[in-house]
Amino acid sequence: MTESWLTGHLAPVPDEITATDLAVTGTLPAELTGRYLRNGPNPRPGEPSKHWFLGHGMLHGLRLRDGRAEWYRNRWIRTSGFTEDARFVRDDLTFDRTAVPANTHVIAHADKILTLVEVGFPYEVTPGLDTVGPCDFGGRLTSAMTAHPKQDPVTGELLFFGTGFLPPYLTYHRLSAAGELVESREIEVPGPTMMHDFAITGHHVVWLDLPVVFDLDLALTGGGMPYRWDDGYGARLGVMPRAGGPVRWFEVDPCYVFHVGNAYEDAAGRIVVDGARYRDADFAGLWADIGGAPDPARAAAGTESARLHRWTLDPATGKVSEEALDDRGVEFPTHNETRTGHGHRYLYTVADDAIVKYDLERPSSSAHDLGEGMAAGEAVFVPAESARAEDDGWLLTIVSDRAGQGSELRVLNAADLSLTATVHLPRRVPAGFHGSWIPDA
Repeated sequence: MTESWLTGHLAPVPDEITATDLAVTGTLPAELTGRYLRNGPNPRPGEPSKHWFLGHGMLHGLRLRDGRAEWYRNRWIRTSGFTEDARFVRDDLTFDRTAVPANTHVIAHADKILTLVEVGFPYEVTPGLDTVGPCDFGGRLTSAMTAHPKQDPVTGELLFFGTGFLPPYLTYHRLSAAGELVESREIEVPGPTMMHDFAITGHHVVWLDLPVVFDLDLALTGGGMPYRWDDGYGARLGVMPRAGGPVRWFEVDPCYVFHVGNAYEDAAGRIVVDGARYRDADFAGLWADIGGAPDPARAAAGTESARLHRWTLDPATGKVSEEALDDRGVEFPTHNETRTGHGHRYLYTVADDAIVKYDLERPSSSAHDLGEGMAAGEAVFVPAESARAEDDGWLLTIVSDRAGQGSELRVLNAADLSLTATVHLPRRVPAGFHGSWIPDA
């Protein structure tokens, strides 16, 4: 039986190609001049794949300029694990943080394009998607780097963290706008959890210390991802002053969160966090389906889907309130990143059959229907040059046929989710994780 993540629109592609002068339906906005890059796992032909998260990273890129789609290309990220079959865990049980798949995200910061995965160092690539090599910021980075750093839209700093299988389990880092690692400090947590994302506000960092934990026994058996749900670990969110100081922890209902939408401080000084929340049963169903350790009894009660959720943390009283914002299954929440850490009205998410936009002030939602048999990836927001509103811009998403027959880049008007343009891609693009719009300087 072929694993589910090796079939249909998730199936890897066997090679690298370049295509030019791509066909476009509709009109590409002329101000979309830059590169859309998206990362995801793509094992080589014949290579074993024990979990969807473990395939070698492959970038898919489109170059847009002056209303034209000039090129598409895809390239494996040539990490030491890809080129030399280097092992992440060495014989002396130390870690080679260059021997990683670099398959989760791709960002631009301080004139570098970095591909990210949460267990090791980032890898730098060129604008043409060629691999430059691992980046440890001049030797200052000694932990892993999360795949979900946050760029402060005011200071230009890049805030991120690294997790570890051994102490220190969590380390906070701050990169200057110029790309210099200027701060690293250990954050005390009880154990090695699968902390995939976090949040920032204007004055705080928000940690997600949740009950999916590293399991050494699973690691030693050589299975897929060595993580499992642990009822005994507990679930809590932590609020840490960015300027320094202790973490204030708030216990929350047990859950798991892969992705935060955004966070901010409200007028009363409370910390508001929006994210895609899995109940234990929902996580169990998803985890087994993509190669994780199965928990059939728990998964039987789940849906494999997250739902948009809000936590409000009050440092003055120590109380936390929780609110389900919708009952529709969604993932990959995104926002206008000029609002990162500040109040936001809109979030954009991916449902099974639609791109869903949430207006959190009304509150209400609207959807762009993908069409029968189609699946979308993360919708990346690109602000208009002369934007007058938070949702004045476009959404870029790769949409693929679930049967594996083809893919396209859709450009949506973020205000009303109408289809502005479709770039017809020369090949199927496997479902992947995260991407970025990198405008020309």
